[in-house]
Amino acid sequence: MDIRTIESGKYNTILADTLKKQKLFEKPDWSDFVKTSTHKQRPSIEDDFWFKRAASILRQIYIKKIVGVERLRTRYGGRKNRGTKPPEFRKGGGKIIRTILQQAETAGLVEKIKGKPSGRQLTEKGTKLLESVAK
Repeated sequence: MDIRTIESGKYNTILADTLKKQKLFEKPDWSDFVKTSTHKQRPSIEDDFWFKRAASILRQIYIKKIVGVERLRTRYGGRKNRGTKPPEFRKGGGKIIRTILQQAETAGLVEKIKGKPSGRQLTEKGTKLLESVAK
């Protein structure tokens, strides 16, 4: 079964549970206190936020092949309410995304790519993990 055919929310929840059980990602202490973007008013209150965001990022890398931090910041951005001024788009925070990518690198799921489309791509181990969860 292909990852693209599965509903993203359902797949990300299953993958997040798998990542939590395998202890591939570790939630930092500061993650409870930071907002995910400037367009948010408060930090996330979900217990499994870190693992759900990691699952979502891994799925994005699987679909788009090579992805950098800036592209993911745009993906997780949103509309900022500026009071009486018209709303504007704001990118998501980079620290959370960068830390998750670094943790995925140490787990052996992604690797850095240098070249024209630079960024990170999944390794064989990462692709196998994502496809095994899809089944």
